[in-house]
Amino acid sequence: MINGKHLTVVMPAYNAELTLRKTYDEIPHDIVDDIILTDDASQDRTAEVSRKLNIRTTIHSENKGYGGNQKTCYQEALNIGSDIVIMLHPDYQYTPKLITAMASAIAYGVFDVMIGSRILGNKALKGGMPLYKYVSNRFLTTAENLLIQQKLSEYHSGYRAFSAEVLESIPLLENSDDFVFDNEMLLQIMYFGFGVGEVSCPAKYFEEASSIGLSRSVIYGLGVLSTAVKYFLSKRGSKRYAIFNPDGKKLTPRGNL
Repeated sequence: MINGKHLTVVMPAYNAELTLRKTYDEIPHDIVDDIILTDDASQDRTAEVSRKLNIRTTIHSENKGYGGNQKTCYQEALNIGSDIVIMLHPDYQYTPKLITAMASAIAYGVFDVMIGSRILGNKALKGGMPLYKYVSNRFLTTAENLLIQQKLSEYHSGYRAFSAEVLESIPLLENSDDFVFDNEMLLQIMYFGFGVGEVSCPAKYFEEASSIGLSRSVIYGLGVLSTAVKYFLSKRGSKRYAIFNPDGKKLTPRGNL
């Protein structure tokens, strides 16, 4: 716990057998109350390794996609009464050592959401981020900052921390089950007025770390721009979209199972 807040780490997993233990070992277990892993129909021994580590493990019988995996993770975290939820990839791309800093900012009411930014600190390329990913990251981030009038260093990191209030409030179930889920969720958070902070996070790129290829990156990029345009139009009342509808489908809140 931090400041009396129940802290849960959730790990949306797909074929993470080779990196899960290394990720788990660096989690600050002295402050983390629970760890949840959702195995999205992996083709390896991810679930077996997870259970050997005594992680709360849920297995999808069929692949639901990166966004669909996260929806399960967050609902499970709310089901056990979590106050703060950290989304950590089990592929060891992001260091678990930043969990304390990210959770503390939420536990003490500084921010509602924290993002681990690969761009702050200028270490993305040094960590092995492919040049085309870096360039597209900077382009998409600039475009989004202009469209939604924010100043984040990046919108595309998969390392995030949320208060339970955020997860209960936004229409999360209206989002895509694909990779653009991350971006839709972040724009929902800002649309509904929650505070977002960032911490510099070095990221590692290596063979076992999950990463989408060029063609999926293009699809993701188009989805990101589309989401930003929807935000822009919704804020101005020009059009209403389900992902920005306060009455849209949400996760089941704590204590309402």
